Amino acid sequence: MRPGRLAVIFLVMAPQSQLIAKPPVIVVVDDDVAVCNSLKFSLELEGFTVRTFRSGAELLRAGNFCDCDCFVVDQRMPGMSGMDLIARLREHKVKTPAILIISLPSDALSVRAATVAVPIVEKPFLSNALIDRIREACQQA
Repeated sequence: MRPGRLAVIFLVMAPQSQLIAKPPVIVVVDDDVAVCNSLKFSLELEGFTVRTFRSGAELLRAGNFCDCDCFVVDQRMPGMSGMDLIARLREHKVKTPAILIISLPSDALSVRAATVAVPIVEKPFLSNALIDRIREACQQA
C-alpha cells in the first residue's frame, strides 16, 4: 500500500473511533420508595444513570458498589443509618464520593459528616442544591 492511501483511510476512520462519554452513574439509597422514584426521575432528566436501593444492607448485598460515580444516601433509614453505610463502604476501601440527604441534621451529625468529607444536602431540596453537589462529586471521582 502507498503511504498516502493509508493516511486517507486513517483520516476517514478517526472520527468514527472517538469514544462517546458515558453518563455518570449515581446510586441512590433511601427507604422511601417515593423519594427513590422521584430522585431517579429527576436525575435521569439531568443525564445521569441512576440505580436505587431501599437500604444499606441491600446495597451491600448487591456487592458491585464500586461501579458508580457518586452515592446519594438518606441518613434516616431503618437498620443502618446513612453515615453507618458510608462508614461500611469506606471499610471496603470504596472511595467513591457520597452525599448525605436529611431533614434537619443535628450538629453532631454535621460534624461527623464534615470530618469524613461527606457533604449534607437538606431536604426538601432547594433549587439545584442536590444536582450541583452531585456534579461536583462526579468531577472529583
